[in-house]
Amino acid sequence: MLADLFSVLAPVFVTAGIGFAWIKAGRTLDTNQFTPIIVFVGSPCLVFSTLMESGVDIGLLGQIAGIAILAHAAALTMGFLALKAGGYPLRAFLPSLMLPNTGNMGLPLCLFAFGDIGLALGIAYFTISALLQFTVGISIAAGGMSVKRALSTPHIYVVSLAVLLLWTGTTLPEWVSNTVHLIGQFTIPLMLLFLGVSLARLTVQGVGRAVILSVVRIGGGLAVGVLLVWAFGLTGPAAGVVLIQSSMPVAVFNYLFAQYYDNSPAEVAGLVVVSTAISFATLPFLLAFVL
Repeated sequence: MLADLFSVLAPVFVTAGIGFAWIKAGRTLDTNQFTPIIVFVGSPCLVFSTLMESGVDIGLLGQIAGIAILAHAAALTMGFLALKAGGYPLRAFLPSLMLPNTGNMGLPLCLFAFGDIGLALGIAYFTISALLQFTVGISIAAGGMSVKRALSTPHIYVVSLAVLLLWTGTTLPEWVSNTVHLIGQFTIPLMLLFLGVSLARLTVQGVGRAVILSVVRIGGGLAVGVLLVWAFGLTGPAAGVVLIQSSMPVAVFNYLFAQYYDNSPAEVAGLVVVSTAISFATLPFLLAFVL
């Protein structure tokens, strides 16, 4: 069991640690240039190639996507109630409690814990999270909905195309598949690297509040995941993926949105750092539970 845990955790910690140490050593890395490449090129290619190549039943992928919608809705409700009870601003903190880090942390964990099947199922969950991040999440932060922003999310189109091709049994030319696969492969290492970079740059303010809201995000997310796994009778990798993705810490993108819209960015940064630290500390127990 310990060897299994180490084989999953080591790649995540080491790669993120390289990014963290790189910045702490006084070196520079302009994530502002690379992040759009990950969001609009690498991540869509990873989603598309994984869905096309996984061989996982499309019905199961759809079920995981549906469960992801329910999990995010439950997280939104819990977050709303927790913030109202604590008197905290919704625009600043609600996206953080609703939207976990299913990409930078969740996808590598799903991959190393359950292999290609885990990655495919994790992609189904992550795709919903990404769509909600750039629609509901950014709308809460901005104080209003934008159809243009929603339609600019590339994951909508790559998932639709992949589902259409799988449903019709259409295969792409090998050179296209190989190219998309190659581009998608840089996504997970860069996600982890930039996670470490982001953590090294962020500072913590409002530690007490950050700890409380981190427990809501991680503990509440895990509780929702357990309930959904039981309700839908999930087992094996499907159950593990739902539990992992549901209990991830606050996504870094929530800090970027808070900074852009001036919604208590320093406090949200602290929430990202504290929730990620708590998640790192509890990951061995989570993985021991799901493996």
